[in-house]
Amino acid sequence: MVLALSGCSALWHCTDTRAERGEAGVRVQVEDTSGQPLGVTAEVVGWRLKTHPQVPFEGDRVNFHYRFDGADETSGPAVDACAVDKERVALGCLTVYPSQARLGQDDALTGDDWLTLEHPEQVAEVLLIPNDQSYNGPTCERDLKDGGGTHPPESPGAGDQL
Repeated sequence: MVLALSGCSALWHCTDTRAERGEAGVRVQVEDTSGQPLGVTAEVVGWRLKTHPQVPFEGDRVNFHYRFDGADETSGPAVDACAVDKERVALGCLTVYPSQARLGQDDALTGDDWLTLEHPEQVAEVLLIPNDQSYNGPTCERDLKDGGGTHPPESPGAGDQL
């Protein structure tokens, strides 16, 4: 005789997985956790080393401009932006969201942000990672009953090869 309580068997099968990190680029098609395109393009349209006007005593930072085409300004996907050296090793990263951007005349969402780095002079370019980082679903650790499934890859950090 096998005795099972309704809903309990799901507790024993909760598994979390992470999507594989997509290929970083200056212009990327944003993809969901299964690797399917979301119909949104994210692009770094320019960057430069510059002193942040609110903290000039901290020296140069990387100021980069980005745009999202096809994104919703309130609930669009988010991507990681990383300053990399000439070997594409990340020097620092942060996540950018369409909700931080402004709607332009061409219906694209454009914005800018700052990366604070230990060695900003080593920056060769700023790249975006195509994986949507906006999904914040429950994990097995937080919710055994309803958690699990595929989650975005870990955000890259300094030293990661892109």
